[in-house]
Amino acid sequence: MEAPEKFEHVDVLIVGAGLSGIGAAYHLQTRCPGRSYAIVEARSEIGGTWDLFRYPGIRSDSDMFTLGYSFRPWRGGKAIADGPSIRAYIRETAAEYGIDRRIRFQQRVTKAEWCSEAARWVITLTGADGTTTTLTCGFLYACTGYYDYAKGYTPEFPGQERFTAAGGTVVHPQHWPEDLDYSGARIVVIGSGATAITLIPSLAGSAASVTMLQRSPTYVALLPSRDRAAELLHRALPEKLAYAATRWKNVGRGIFYYELARVQPGLTKYMLKRMTARALGGALPVEPHFTPAYNPWDERLCVAPDGDFFRAIRKGKATVVTDQIESFTETGIALRSGKHLDADIVVTATGLNAVLFAGVSFVVDGRPISFGATTAYKGMMYSDVPNFAAAFGYTNASWTLKCDLTAEHLCRLFNHMDKHRLRQVTPRFDGAPATEPMVGLKSGYIRRALGGLPRQGRRAPWRVHQNYLKDLLTFRFGRVADEGLEFR
Repeated sequence: MEAPEKFEHVDVLIVGAGLSGIGAAYHLQTRCPGRSYAIVEARSEIGGTWDLFRYPGIRSDSDMFTLGYSFRPWRGGKAIADGPSIRAYIRETAAEYGIDRRIRFQQRVTKAEWCSEAARWVITLTGADGTTTTLTCGFLYACTGYYDYAKGYTPEFPGQERFTAAGGTVVHPQHWPEDLDYSGARIVVIGSGATAITLIPSLAGSAASVTMLQRSPTYVALLPSRDRAAELLHRALPEKLAYAATRWKNVGRGIFYYELARVQPGLTKYMLKRMTARALGGALPVEPHFTPAYNPWDERLCVAPDGDFFRAIRKGKATVVTDQIESFTETGIALRSGKHLDADIVVTATGLNAVLFAGVSFVVDGRPISFGATTAYKGMMYSDVPNFAAAFGYTNASWTLKCDLTAEHLCRLFNHMDKHRLRQVTPRFDGAPATEPMVGLKSGYIRRALGGLPRQGRRAPWRVHQNYLKDLLTFRFGRVADEGLEFR
C-alpha cells in the first residue's frame, strides 16, 4: 500500500474506514470527481467492526449479497460469511479503487466545530500517542456505526470478584483475548443475542461444556450459509448481472418476511416456533427457552446458519438455561431458582454501548449540539447541524443497503450545490414536535441510549423508513432541494 496522501483541508472528510466508509469513498470519487475527500480512522487497520471483533466464530448475520457493495460483487463461497472474509473484502475494495491512499490511520476525531462565516468544519484529531492536530473540511460524513468501540456493555453482577479471585475468567466478546485457551473448559455465556448465538457453536467444538444463560429468550431463524439460487444464477449469467439479481432477490425476501412479521405477528411467531422445534429435535423444549414475550422484529432476529446453534444443542455440546443471576460464586454462577452453574470461563455477551458518531463533541457557531434534541432528515442529516451527514443503516436488513443509498444521495446533493454555487446546507425542522426515536427497535442497547438518539417526524422527509424500496425511490429519484433543507 502506498503512503497516505497528506492533507490539511478537504471538501469532504469521511470518519471511519469500515464497510460504509469505504463505500462512501467509492461513490464520492466516481460521482463527484471534482471534490477532494479523505478518511480518518481511529484504528490502525481498515475494517471497522470486522477488524475490532475477533471472538470465535465472528460472522455476519446478513447475507453478503446485500451486506456487500452494490458496485463490487461478493465472490466468497458463503452468503453468511465469517469476519476475516468480510475484513478481506473491505480491504481489497479499498486497494482496488485506490481508497486506501486517502486514509489517515490512528487519528480519532474528538471535536468538530462548525463556523458559518467560513462555511467549514474545524476538526480536532487525537493520535494514538495523545497528540492533537487540526484540519478543516467543507462537509463532514460520519461512517462510525452506532456503538462504543472502547467498551462493551456489561451489567454489574454481584460477587464477580469472588469468581475471578478464585481463578475464574470473565471476558466480554468485544475484547476477546487472543491467547484465551478454552479447550476443556466449562463455559457459561450470559446473553441470548446475536453474539451468543454465534459464539456457542464455535466454543462447543473444544470446550467441555457450554451453557447459554438467558434472562429472556430471543427468536432464532435458520438460514443456509450458502445461497444455492445465487450459485445457479452465477452459472447462467454474467457476474455483475447474477450479483444484481441475487441482491434484489434477497432484498425482496427480507422485505416480505419483515412486513409479514409486522402485519401477522402471530403467524410469524408460529412459523419461528415450528422451525425451532424441528431444529432442536426434542433436545430442549421450545417453552420457555425459545418463546420471547415480544413480537418478531420488535428486536432484531438472530440467525443460525445451517442450524449450527441447534446442532450443538442436539449433540449435547451446548444447552440453554432460562433463569436470572443471583450472584457469582467461587466456582460459577448461583441462579435465583436455586440452581448453580459450574464454570471456568464466563462470557458476558450482554450487548453493546450505543454511541452516536464515535462520541465526537459537536459545536455549531459556538453552540454545543445534543443530537437527542435534533430531528433526523431522511435518516441521514440532522436538524440545525450544517454540512453534516451520517451513514446509519437498516435495523431490519443489511446495514449497508441504506448506507449505499445515503452515499449516492449525498453525491446528488453535492453536485446540486456545486451547480448552484452553494456552500452550506442545513436541515430545518418546523413541524409538530418529533417524539418518536429515530430507531424503532426495543433492544436493550437502544433503550439504554434513547435519550441521546435523534427523533423522527410524522411525514417525509423527517420520517425514517425501514424499507429499501421506499428509500430507493426517494434517495435515487426524489428531489434533492426540498422544503426540509436550507441552502446558503
